[in-house]
Amino acid sequence: QVQLVESGGGLVQAGGSLRLSCAASGRTFSNYAMGWFRQAPGKEREFAAAISGSGGSNAYADSVRGRFTISRDNAKNAVWLQMNSLKPEDTAVYYCARSRAPYSDYVPSRTYEYDYWGQGTQVTVSS
Repeated sequence: QVQLVESGGGLVQAGGSLRLSCAASGRTFSNYAMGWFRQAPGKEREFAAAISGSGGSNAYADSVRGRFTISRDNAKNAVWLQMNSLKPEDTAVYYCARSRAPYSDYVPSRTYEYDYWGQGTQVTVSS
């Protein structure tokens, strides 16, 4: 059984930064891509960023590209999302997820491509 635990959310002013962390259980962490998704009130869950199992490839939603950076450390079973220049529209619950299939270099960006999800961490950006 895989468990994902997010942390690092909070309240920040527009223009500020936050770093989200996701700790994963399981011995095959490096085989799987990891993604960050977010869900604002009344909206569907949407893709934010993802990184391949090897860490050599990544992908970002247009809305966060250039402001967010995803990274991982396979030795620590951890993935992070550094969020800079935050905007009020970034306010959402952020979820860490593990890909459904092992992907060394492919970076999935659709929710159905992920099968394990964390409980989420709230990020609120005030204007």
